[in-house]
Amino acid sequence: MSTHKSFTERVFQAIGFEVLAIILCTPLLAWLMDKPMVDMGVVTLGIGLIALGWNVVFNGLFDRLLKRLALVPSAGTRVLHALMFEGGLVAISIPLIAWWLKVSLMEALILDIGVLLFFLPYTYIYHWAYDVLRERMVLARA
Repeated sequence: MSTHKSFTERVFQAIGFEVLAIILCTPLLAWLMDKPMVDMGVVTLGIGLIALGWNVVFNGLFDRLLKRLALVPSAGTRVLHALMFEGGLVAISIPLIAWWLKVSLMEALILDIGVLLFFLPYTYIYHWAYDVLRERMVLARA
């Protein structure tokens, strides 16, 4: 499978990831936290924008690492990818959540752990599906 993606494609991949995540998370988090949809929407959008930038940068670096180590995407590399990607967001998102929702850092951490438990499989599944669909499109063009 080819891992070479243009900057434009990386941005497209990241935007798709974040838009779908916001659509799924906002109503669920508003219900779980008993907060207005607007408040949760702002939190998920803010985290989504931060994650969007991180997604483009991280995926580029991760693909370079795979290439340098001569690895192909596998279940193990996808698990590593998901853990590293989500771990990078935790440190940024906890203070943002606490500040916007006016909750303690502990409450924000608990919420973030819940979000992380959603995003670990979501990240894995999204990028796997994207890679599969991309490979099919690349092969169809050839």
